[in-house]
Amino acid sequence: MIHVVLHDAADTVAVAVVEGIKAGADLTAWIMDDDRTVMLTALDDIPMGHKIAMADLAVGDTVIKYGVDIGKVVANARRGQHAHVHNIKTKRW
Repeated sequence: MIHVVLHDAADTVAVAVVEGIKAGADLTAWIMDDDRTVMLTALDDIPMGHKIAMADLAVGDTVIKYGVDIGKVVANARRGQHAHVHNIKTKRW
């Protein structure tokens, strides 16, 4: 079962595509461009449609989703943690 999706292996976040991801769950991430999967463990509950960190992210890092710069990290996040407005902000303002 695919739990999260990312376009490129260089993406630093993926998107949850199933309901009910709970902290501690082993997840399968599908990398669309390579048509391969990687495994990770959810460190937080992740709502469907929300992002999960695919790498350790430090304050100031650029966040890449679907191969696009979508913002910057404003609070550290470890691989497997929920990545959302509490730790990612747009660079526009």
